[in-house]
Amino acid sequence: MTNTKTITFIGAGSMAEALISGMTKTLYKPEQIIVTNRSNKERLEYIQNTYHVRVEADKEKAVKEADIIILAMKPKDVAEGITSIAQAIDKHQLIISVLAGVSTETIISLIGKNVPIVRAMPNTSAAIGQSATALALGRYANDKHLAIAKELFRTVGAVTVVPEEDLHAVTALSGSGPAYIYYMVEAMEKAAEEIGLEQSVAKDLILQTIIGAAEMLKSSKKHPSVLRKEVTSPGGTTEAGIKVLEDYRYQEAVISCIKRAAKRSAELGQSLLQLVKTHR
Repeated sequence: MTNTKTITFIGAGSMAEALISGMTKTLYKPEQIIVTNRSNKERLEYIQNTYHVRVEADKEKAVKEADIIILAMKPKDVAEGITSIAQAIDKHQLIISVLAGVSTETIISLIGKNVPIVRAMPNTSAAIGQSATALALGRYANDKHLAIAKELFRTVGAVTVVPEEDLHAVTALSGSGPAYIYYMVEAMEKAAEEIGLEQSVAKDLILQTIIGAAEMLKSSKKHPSVLRKEVTSPGGTTEAGIKVLEDYRYQEAVISCIKRAAKRSAELGQSLLQLVKTHR
């Protein structure tokens, strides 16, 4: 059954598009979704033509029509983007933020009203209904608001609820996570080319290998290290490959990558908070 709520997206970037793509395949009709952005008319036209949703150049009008407002603008546009619609926001509307690093308290300060906010950290796999999304409640949000957010994000994948302070870690792990996997696949494709495999053959093998490994991790109760060792015969090809990864400190690199992303999420949040305090 289709939900009757109207959703307005403030921002039309890759995350907004991924959510729109997933949502219009399941619970929401295109006409229930309104999209607006700062000034990129070409981007709005693309979104409208691709997903048949409504677009609106007048941000205040788009906000006033909404039951749910999803904040999805670029990090550099957050302060200006939120303050530009603050007057149009009503305390009975639900604000959902997919802004990396930006706390609910910062958003409340920018809006200047005691509005219910749910922070969400999905990833771009939402476009195919396979997102891993974490939700956290702001000060004025309650279980009813959480239920609405859960329903919305379950249309694009799996949902978990965490304390807000954990969202920096979530952002680094699953929010940015698809990019780490894509980066690994880039390397595997380059390696395949260098050892003489045709691109189409290599791509099919790589994709099925990743899908199979993910399914094994999902269905097996064994620790990843155990599954790895089961593939690694002494003196064999896998052991030789793993030894090179160890020499390059592969695990350390991945751990450092995720820690740095989490730190950057915190930095983004702090820089915006300082900007808000400066302009009060």
